[in-house]
Amino acid sequence: MKTARWAYWLATWGGAGLSPVAPGTVGALAAVAVAWLLVRYAGLPMEALALLALLLFYPGVRASGRIERDLRREDPGFIVVDEVVGQWLALSAARADVWQDWLLALVLFRALDISKPPPVRQLEKLPNGVGVMADDAAAGLCAMMLVVAYRWAVGLS
Repeated sequence: MKTARWAYWLATWGGAGLSPVAPGTVGALAAVAVAWLLVRYAGLPMEALALLALLLFYPGVRASGRIERDLRREDPGFIVVDEVVGQWLALSAARADVWQDWLLALVLFRALDISKPPPVRQLEKLPNGVGVMADDAAAGLCAMMLVVAYRWAVGLS
């Protein structure tokens, strides 16, 4: 069965996941670039990135699950829509005009996504594309909380 084009396009985030080197990081950087455009030019508040991540979650599950079934492989590395969801969750706690917050959100999310501390690792075992998306969403939520904690600790609101 041939994978639907929409699933492939969404799962690879328009091709970002096809990078031969560090596709997850490239996907996260693509998420940051799209977020920057949405915040800078569309006037979206940072908090809206969390809503966009939630809205992207279900289509991401469908696309990821379709690719997993068609290829008979679990979580192929070129699927990066999960990185987009996690990165947008992490970024939603950053301040729009402070690049250091954006960098902190990127680094924290990637570190948590790669290391997969409990309970993040356990979520990747969920079936049908849910695990692909859930572990990165959890890593993104953890990164979001750490960005909030950092801002609180240094007296920023």
